[in-house]
Amino acid sequence: MKPLSFLITAGPTREYLDPVRFLSNPSTGKMGYALAEVVAKLGYEVLLISGPAAIPKPHNVQVIDIISAQQMCDAVLEYLSSYSVLIMAAAVCDYYAPTIAKEKIKKSDNSLTIEFSRTKDILSEVAKTGYSGLKVGFAAESHDLEENALDKLRRKKLNMIVANDITAQGAGFGSDTNIVTIYSDKNDVVKFPIMPKYDVAGHIVDFILKYIGRDRHYAEKTVTKDK
Repeated sequence: MKPLSFLITAGPTREYLDPVRFLSNPSTGKMGYALAEVVAKLGYEVLLISGPAAIPKPHNVQVIDIISAQQMCDAVLEYLSSYSVLIMAAAVCDYYAPTIAKEKIKKSDNSLTIEFSRTKDILSEVAKTGYSGLKVGFAAESHDLEENALDKLRRKKLNMIVANDITAQGAGFGSDTNIVTIYSDKNDVVKFPIMPKYDVAGHIVDFILKYIGRDRHYAEKTVTKDK
């Protein structure tokens, strides 16, 4: 049986407008980092591609730091073929400014107009490569959670998607806890109550292992977080 290996993305991206201002989101990287730590603790090879995050790096995990959505896309495509599981846990910006001001934009006017363009959809770029590994996406939604998650699952041809309602208490960006539902292309639906993100990560990895017919670990309590 071929050894499993994981490529995981985490954190936000930043799309600069000038040398000091940028477009981003409140993602802290906690969910992706927890996934990488669980995978490493189980003994699997893991590469973490991380946007700017102010939290400690996971133990025994190789990390590639990026800033922009384009840099994350480039890194994923560069290393993708070496890994059998892709987990896209990063909160990638959907838009960027094609023209970045070389100097700080001054407050000279009462209004400012900036033209934005769409960033590349990383999972769409992955699909173009013919990648045959397992693809796991994330859906952070503020409404119609199931409908939007299932649409993304099918549209991006994912094997599974982890969805959470960012408006729910204890499930938003920056929280130490999360409340998720996992949907798969095999019509599985598994809902988890609020729990620490490290525990959520354990159950997600457990779900992946079950999906591909490997031994499950987290349900047997063989994974414990380092203190």
